[in-house]
Amino acid sequence: MKDNNILAVVLAGGKSKRFGEDKNQTKLGDKTLLEHVLFKISNRYEEILIVSSHSIDTKKIKNVTIIPDCFDDFGPLAGVLSAMKWVKENQKSYQWIATFPSDTPFFETSIIDEYQKRIKLKDSLLYFVKSNNKRHNIFGLWSIELLKPLENDLINNNFRKVEDWANKIGVKTIDIEPKKFDPFFNINTKEDLEEAKKILKKKND
Repeated sequence: MKDNNILAVVLAGGKSKRFGEDKNQTKLGDKTLLEHVLFKISNRYEEILIVSSHSIDTKKIKNVTIIPDCFDDFGPLAGVLSAMKWVKENQKSYQWIATFPSDTPFFETSIIDEYQKRIKLKDSLLYFVKSNNKRHNIFGLWSIELLKPLENDLINNNFRKVEDWANKIGVKTIDIEPKKFDPFFNINTKEDLEEAKKILKKKND
C-alpha cells in the first residue's frame, strides 16, 4: 500500500570527499547506490524527492523530482528543510517526510511500516531509527510542522548537525533489531564499498 501522507525524500547532496567521487552513481552489483535506495522505496510512496546538487539519472524510476539544497554547506538539515519548503511551495498535501540516505543500500523496508504506525500514535513530531544502540539520524520521519523552527535554527541559531537539532526539538526512536548483518551499513569510502560487495554477495547466495 502506498502512503500518500508521507513524501519520500532521499538526501543525496553530500560532497563524497572521503569517497573521492560522486558515490551516488557508483555501482554496487547491477545498480548504483542511489538506485538501490530508489528501487526499495519506489513502490511504497506516491512520489520521491531527491535533494542533491549533483547531476543524477533517474530514468529508471517514475515520479522522481530532483531539487538542490536551499543552503550550501549546511549538511543534511538543509536537505530536510529544502524538502519541506518544496512541499509548501508546490501546495502538496503531505504532512510528513521520510528521509533516506543515498549511501545505505541494505536497509529493511519494514521501517516504512513502522513510520506509518508512529504517525497514528501522534506522540512526536520527529522519529529516528535506532539499532545496535546507535541512532541513525538520516533515517527519519519528520512532521512538516517542523519547517518554521528548523528554518529559524538554521538561519539564526547556526545549527548544522542533525543530532544536535533533533535533541533540542525532541525526538523519539524506532528500534530495529538487526539480523545477520548491519542493515544500516553506509558507504563513505572505497573500502566501505568493497565491504558492501561482500555483504551483497552473502545476501544473494
